[in-house]
Amino acid sequence: MIHPEPAPSDFDDWNGLLGLIKDSFAYMNGRIDPPSSALALTIASLRERSKAEYLYLAMPPLVGCAYFAQQADALYIGKLAVRSTAQGRGLGRAFVQQAEVLARRLNLSRLRLETRIELVSNHRAFGALGFVRTAERAHPGFCRTTSITMEKTLSQSGSM
Repeated sequence: MIHPEPAPSDFDDWNGLLGLIKDSFAYMNGRIDPPSSALALTIASLRERSKAEYLYLAMPPLVGCAYFAQQADALYIGKLAVRSTAQGRGLGRAFVQQAEVLARRLNLSRLRLETRIELVSNHRAFGALGFVRTAERAHPGFCRTTSITMEKTLSQSGSM
């Protein structure tokens, strides 16, 4: 299995990264409302995001990615994407493990992510990795819950 690592400083396959994310998130089209923010991503926005957040990649070939953002009290996992041909091989778990390593290095005691309320299989998958639901929110203009926040508290010993 290819293991996720920080993006190399000379990474330049932004078009490939954009395609990976859009392809990985395509199954959500028509299932979630409002539509995924992945639809609004551009090569320029991914480049900018990688300046402010930690971009981790699984390659070559490029089969997975995740952005990790340092928050005051947690490391936020965003745009975790695994190419459909690489799913079911533990790559998502490997990205979460890398997030744990980075969070500890940054002296953060938990991981955080958001997933859409409709994506129950995502809730189960992240639950199996130790995440629990901590909050619900509604996107602007919606009067119902549209996403949930999930967190994983990291043990002091470093076990996963």
